[in-house]
Formats: sequence, structure tokens, C-alpha cells
Amino acid sequence: MTANPSLQLRTSYLGGSTNTSTDTQPAPLQQSSLSFTEGFLLGQLSVVILIGAFVKFFIFGDPPSPETTASTRALARQGRDKGHRKSFSINSSPHVAGRADVRHSSSNVLRNPPRLTTPIILAKTYYNVNAHQPESLDWFNVLIAQTIAQFRTDAHQDEAILTSLTKILNGPQKPDFLSSIKITEISLGEDFPILSNCRVHPVDDGSEPDAARLQARMDVELSDLITFGIETKIMLNWPRPLTAVLPVALAVSIVRFSGTLSISFLHSVSHPTPAHSASSSTSQQPLSTTPTSLAFSFLPDYRLDLNVRSLVGSRSRLQDIPKIAQMVENRLHAWIDERCVEPRVQQIALPSLWPRKKNTRGPPSDEGDGLGVRASESIRDFREEARREVEEERKKDREQWEREAAGRYPEGLRWRSRAEGGGYEMPGAMPM
Repeated sequence: MTANPSLQLRTSYLGGSTNTSTDTQPAPLQQSSLSFTEGFLLGQLSVVILIGAFVKFFIFGDPPSPETTASTRALARQGRDKGHRKSFSINSSPHVAGRADVRHSSSNVLRNPPRLTTPIILAKTYYNVNAHQPESLDWFNVLIAQTIAQFRTDAHQDEAILTSLTKILNGPQKPDFLSSIKITEISLGEDFPILSNCRVHPVDDGSEPDAARLQARMDVELSDLITFGIETKIMLNWPRPLTAVLPVALAVSIVRFSGTLSISFLHSVSHPTPAHSASSSTSQQPLSTTPTSLAFSFLPDYRLDLNVRSLVGSRSRLQDIPKIAQMVENRLHAWIDERCVEPRVQQIALPSLWPRKKNTRGPPSDEGDGLGVRASESIRDFREEARREVEEERKKDREQWEREAAGRYPEGLRWRSRAEGGGYEMPGAMPM
């Protein structure tokens, strides 16, 4: 029986097509697996490149030069403080604005002197603001150097500065992710600041017409090595406490400071107390006086050069990371700008300069009066010492008698023995 030629041809054609499709089927699977592997490797490589670029340029990148950093910060301070200078006054307060309305004393015994304005003060002291040459302040530098030298000597003798700084660093403001902070190095330096080029000029606050205060401006230059070093541990408390601990050591050194210092005096002001300022019906209002204060600040163009050393890690340590140095420098500059850079000032209340007997030091002026004072003081000290000795002896005798009575008499007969004369003394009697 012969087969149909067309049926054989169709069967062979289908078989060939079936075999052909079976042989070429794994090709798309192989291509997809290769594309997945290539994409995975490419993604990992891009992540590694990004991490390497971040570590190289962000953490270990070279910081800008000190001159560039100082000029950039000075421009930023000037731009930030332009708006504050227009509306800020060093005497801007509610009671200063209405200072002219405060009533003076009605007594005719104390005569009111004529009003002293800035031109009158300059004329009476023979100081010409425009023609006077800047002063060198050599004598003032010597006084400042003696004060700083004594401070350094006292700091080395007793460790009060170390104790106080340790207490401040480990106070309530310490973050929770830091362990106890230990001070490793304190160096107060060896050189002294040099003040020069002092000039005096009036400054108008805008609070009152022709009531400008006098301000002294001087250049300050300090080139020294003042170092403060600490070490602590950064604790990772998530997802559980003390998951990881990273030791950190940090040392900050002040290498150079230069700038312009402004000093002025703020006069005392009398104003009504807030509790009685609202009620104007009473004829007499209690007055409170603001003491005379010394105000100082630095101009925004100051320069502070720091040397920051850092050490992160326990085994494989990272040393002197530039980004940590930049963060520390920015934080210190912000701390100074917020406190004593114009238009902000620091005010120090001055004590009373009126001569007082308790502040007098040295030999007495009158020899006889001095002998009498010393004799009365010695007699008083002798009496106080004798009184303390009598009280201590009486206390010891009473405690000894109570111990003996506790072992010799029962509880009910302990007080009866006093009536029998056993160790009992009359109140106020002298010791035998």
C-alpha cells in the first residue's frame, strides 16, 4: 500500500518545523539571564562608585584655604547682619526709649549738673576724633599679660578648670548618644594678645539725639597654640541599647585670632518698675536702676584659624577627617557670631567704684587707731575661741555621762540619778 506523497511531504515539513522550534527555544532564557546578571553587576558597580566618590570628595576632600574661608565667612556675616543693623540699638529697650520722661529728684540740695553730650566730653578731655593719632596700648598689653599669666598659674596649681569643664561637658545638655566625655588635653598657651591701633569715635544708636556714646576700637592679634582635647564614644541605641559603640577622639587648637574689638560704656538708667509703670495715678513710683555696664563686641571681619585633629574607630582608625574639621569650625564660628559679633554685644555689669572700708588693703593710716582695732579684734577672737572650747567640753561630758548611765541604770532610773548629783551640772555653770 503506497502512501500519499502530499501527506508524507506535509508530515516531514511539520516534523522539521517542530524540531526547529525545539532547538531554538532556550535562546531567550539565556539572553534574559545574561541581561539580569549584567544589570545586577552594573547596579552594584554604580553603588560602589557613588560610595567611593562620597567618601573621597565629601569626607576626605581637601578643605579650602584659610584665606578663602575667612573672606567667605566675612561676606556672609555682613550680608546677614545688614538688616539687623538698621533696627538694632544697643540701648533699645522700653525704659530707655522713654528715659527723658523719668522724673528727677525734687530736692534742691543735690544740684543737677548740665547735660554732658559727646562733643562736650571730647572738648573737656582735649580729644580730637579727626586729628588724634591711634594709640599703641603698650601699657594695657602689659596689664592684660599679667592677668592672663596669673590665670594660667592658678589653673596649673589647682585643677579647678579641669573639674569645672568636665562637669559642664557631662551636664544635662550632653546628648544621649554620647557616653561620658573625658578631657585628654588642655593647653592654655604661652603667648599673649597684642592690642594696638586704638581710636575713639562717637557712635549714634538712634535712641536719643546728640546722645551718641563714645566707642573705642582697637585691633587684636593673637598667635598662639591653645588646645582643648576630649574623647568619648558614640553609642548606637537602635534597635536596642548599645547596639554599636564608636570611639571618637577630638582635639581643637586655636592657632591665630585677629580682629577689631569695640568697647563702650553703657550708663546706668533709672526707670519705673514693671509692676507700677502701668498705674499713673500714684504720685510716687518706685524706680529700679540698671547698673553701668561694659559692652564689647567684634567686627564681622574677624579671623579665627583652627587646627582640628580627629581620630575615629578602635582598631582600623580614621585620622584627621576633613569633614569633621569643617563641622567643628562652623560650629565654633556660629557660637561666636551669636554672642559677641556686631550687632550683638556682650554686657558686663561693673561694680561700684565708690571707696569702701571693707575693700581697703594695706597698713592702717593712723597707728593708734590700727592698734586699737587689732586689739579689739584679738579680744573678740579669744572670746569666740573660749566659748567654742567650753561648748565642746560640755558636749563631751554630757555624751560620756549618758553612755555610762545607759549601762548602769535602767530606763526608768536614768533621770533620777541626775537629781542625786551624778554628773549633773547647772545650766550656765563653768566647767570644773
